[in-house]
Amino acid sequence: MREQLRRRLRELTGITAGAGTGLLLLPVVLLGWAGRAIDVAGGAFGGAERALGRVRRADGPPFAPLVARATRLERARLIRFLGVEIAETWPAHRALPYLTCRLALAALGALVLASLLVSVVYGSLLVWAWLVFSPTVTVPSGIGGAFLLFLTVQGMSGLITLEARLAHHFLGPSERETLRRRIAELADSRAGVVEAITEERRRIERDLHDGVQQRLVALGLSISRAQRSPERAGELLGQARREAALALTELREVAWRIYPTVLDEAGLAAALETLAERCPLPVLLRAELADEPPRPVATAAYFVVCEAVTNAVKHADAREIAVTVTGRPGPALALRVADDGRGGADPAGGGLLGLARRVAALDGHLAVHSPPGGPTVITAELPCA
Repeated sequence: MREQLRRRLRELTGITAGAGTGLLLLPVVLLGWAGRAIDVAGGAFGGAERALGRVRRADGPPFAPLVARATRLERARLIRFLGVEIAETWPAHRALPYLTCRLALAALGALVLASLLVSVVYGSLLVWAWLVFSPTVTVPSGIGGAFLLFLTVQGMSGLITLEARLAHHFLGPSERETLRRRIAELADSRAGVVEAITEERRRIERDLHDGVQQRLVALGLSISRAQRSPERAGELLGQARREAALALTELREVAWRIYPTVLDEAGLAAALETLAERCPLPVLLRAELADEPPRPVATAAYFVVCEAVTNAVKHADAREIAVTVTGRPGPALALRVADDGRGGADPAGGGLLGLARRVAALDGHLAVHSPPGGPTVITAELPCA
């Protein structure tokens, strides 16, 4: 509910800014079309006028930089407040037609804001006007205001849709460009996942070779020595028993790092609680999950937290780790792992790069902020839809 309210307030701010910039766009549009007319007229003359026209066509029409600057301002507003995806570059000749059509939406936005103000005023009569007016006046006016408020909110959604379609039509990205970029992202993420799986296999092999295998070799040696020295059999078998217990513990650790069974049995929150309990450093865990995320998302989230906590323990000289997991409306899962260590983590390192690839495979995003001296903050957002 809180996130929905924030989104609505952000959209309202974007519509208000759009209505305000509409007043500024009017002179820009007039100057832009005047500059085009001058450029076309200059190219129609002969002699020196024609040469001047060639210079103008090479440099662009007059006021073209002003039109481009206004278009970039509109693009920033759409991205920041309305969440519209706009291409970084677009054909120069399409900017002025976009701004021209945008004037109509600015006027429509002003009408929507006026309707919102009127609906709030009349809708609030149900709260405060009982002492001033009679119920026969207050109730119909308040109900009408509430209904107008509902229509206005729906009108805001429609206006945002029109803004997005207009920007996409003139500025892009086109459907073909979007599909091409999506195919490239999928190809990159697929290659990244293959590489991450290969690296994970190498890590498992190292864990087995350096840990469990060495324990089993020591266990075999202890049993062989006990067979050759019956007088020391009790001591050597006790040593073999300890080596077997250590090998079993390390084997469980390797299995846990490969995939924790508690994730399937009790869910993401329980798996993170177990991870926090097993960590040698204090871990402040805050998990706010209304629903259990899908299994691939929960698995990726767990390993992001696990790798971040492991890095903090091994490399950061941290004293404390804070982990926050929040299920956002959308739906999406947001993660944040922060430690008070020395910082300097390399996002291109093997572990963090593998996490970034794992997250990208689910259309998510991972960011690492780790300046020298700390703190290190790793954030990730995973779509659940």
